[in-house]
Amino acid sequence: MNAKDAFDADAAIYDRSRRQLVPGFDVFYRTAIEAIPFQPDAAIRVLDLGAGTGLLSSFVLAAFPHAHVTLADISEEMLAQARRRFSGSAAAVEFVVMDFGSATLPESFDLVIAALAIHHLSHDGKQRLFRAVFAALRAGGAFINADQALGPTPTAEARYQAMWLRSAQANGVSDADLAAALERMRADRSATLADQLRWLTDAGFRDVDCWYKHYRFAVFGGFK
Repeated sequence: MNAKDAFDADAAIYDRSRRQLVPGFDVFYRTAIEAIPFQPDAAIRVLDLGAGTGLLSSFVLAAFPHAHVTLADISEEMLAQARRRFSGSAAAVEFVVMDFGSATLPESFDLVIAALAIHHLSHDGKQRLFRAVFAALRAGGAFINADQALGPTPTAEARYQAMWLRSAQANGVSDADLAAALERMRADRSATLADQLRWLTDAGFRDVDCWYKHYRFAVFGGFK
């Protein structure tokens, strides 16, 4: 099953298990929001890549209520869940069905964000995307990626996987949700954090940094 099919199949249940499947859920997402370099009343234009059900976008809009957010995802079923999330909201949102790994990105954004999405691309695909994101940003813009990173050695990666499984089970994830997550992970193509920070620098980003890391879960990015 490819990534699109896996996320289409799990769209209706995806949000239910986020807190069980993402260790340190609150600080992971909070750090992504804290890293945004704009004032809360700024009318920023935001592109959310692999937006899924709109979880990260909802946090952005809570912190930046005047933002305009474009949610882009390859899965129409995921975006259908996002539309329901924002159906009663006055927030400025739009939805685009897009394979961000191959499509030409729209431009003139102040902020590009992604959560648990870019690790599905090949390593070459990640590097192409980082260059495309840099081009899509206005001067002074930021790219913030909350994602999974591969362990720097096979031993470290095995430790990451074991920690993740223990954490998910300790947090009470159901057998069905764990099985669905393991099926989605078959499409993972994670890269090390060190490689991704270097690729961001190569793409032209300045002040590239990692603001949070807990085993494989990291929040990192850079500025234009």
